[in-house]
Amino acid sequence: MAYGHGGFGGGMNMNALMQQARKMQEQMERAQAELDEAEVVGKAGGEMVVVTMNGKKEIKSIKLDKTAVDPDDVEMLEDLIMVALKDAMAKADELYKDKMGAMGGLGGLM
Repeated sequence: MAYGHGGFGGGMNMNALMQQARKMQEQMERAQAELDEAEVVGKAGGEMVVVTMNGKKEIKSIKLDKTAVDPDDVEMLEDLIMVALKDAMAKADELYKDKMGAMGGLGGLM
């Protein structure tokens, strides 16, 4: 007696697929939690501007050295903040690739 696609053999494959999907979901949740807890730091002008964010690119803090605050040159401070933000975002992107890359970029976070 032959079994078609809906027979017993197909059910076994479906169970294996479901287990694999659950395992992948757990790995993704772990990686997301690690990204949430991780900290990356972007700097500009030495350490005149320091931006700290998590692996999900949520800014946690911005610290400014007093020497970076010149009322006569606000544009320099703006530029330093932009550079520090871009540095931190690049580090967060790299962290994301490390954590989520094994899953083929699933999750659609960034």
